[in-house]
Amino acid sequence: MSDRPTSADIDLIQRIIPHRYPFLLIDKVVDIEHGVRATGIKNVTFNEPHFQGHFPGAPIMPGVTIIEAMAQTAAVMVGVTMDMADKDLLVYFMAIDGCKFRRKVVPGDVLKLDVEVTRGKPGGKVWRFKGVGHVDGDPAAEAEFTAMMDLPKT
Repeated sequence: MSDRPTSADIDLIQRIIPHRYPFLLIDKVVDIEHGVRATGIKNVTFNEPHFQGHFPGAPIMPGVTIIEAMAQTAAVMVGVTMDMADKDLLVYFMAIDGCKFRRKVVPGDVLKLDVEVTRGKPGGKVWRFKGVGHVDGDPAAEAEFTAMMDLPKT
């Protein structure tokens, strides 16, 4: 039995990935299955800076921020899997494929971000994921993406 966590609150998220306001786009990660899958939660609020210009009078969460939130969820899952808290992990997009947007994500929505590993293993630098974002059980966005984990020198 592993003593690694199966969820991450905002404190642990910030100990794993370097993102901060206004670009930290997830509030928690739940149901972490180490090296396999996880679910991120993003509580969408009107106070977020992108809603000032996207779009005034009709605020819609930009699609690229939804995909970034998926990637942050995946990075936290990998960070928990590899015990990377407080170790300066950086993660870089390498590819985004098959990206589709199915519905608007607006203030008041709870965006559930399900990500699963399609390629990668603990200790590896390059990982591939499939992600789907849902609101109220309806798909909002989906994508496959590849990321490189910039692991700190030991």
